[in-house]
Amino acid sequence: MLINPPAPCYAVIFSSIRADTDDDYQATAERMLELAAQQDGFLGVESVRDSRQGITISYWRDQAAITAWREHAEHRLAREAGREKWYRAFQVRICKVERSYGFPVEETTES
Repeated sequence: MLINPPAPCYAVIFSSIRADTDDDYQATAERMLELAAQQDGFLGVESVRDSRQGITISYWRDQAAITAWREHAEHRLAREAGREKWYRAFQVRICKVERSYGFPVEETTES
């Protein structure tokens, strides 16, 4: 799903290459999304993944909200597990979104 958070805001871009293990990965990913959505300043998330590579972009009101999420105890544990077992590599980028625009995709019904 595409989202359009109000600009200006911040985007945290998490690009990753998965390791061979799935040990609790999906449950933890779902829990992190649930927790992030409860954080003050969270504006939304977009994510795409194939069997090995993924990109998740979370949007935040400001850098203070990003820092609070980064320091959340359960998120910290998930990041440690990611380094130890779920990811072969990852990259995090934090960007300020100055402007955002687009157009909606119209759903069609086939007969």
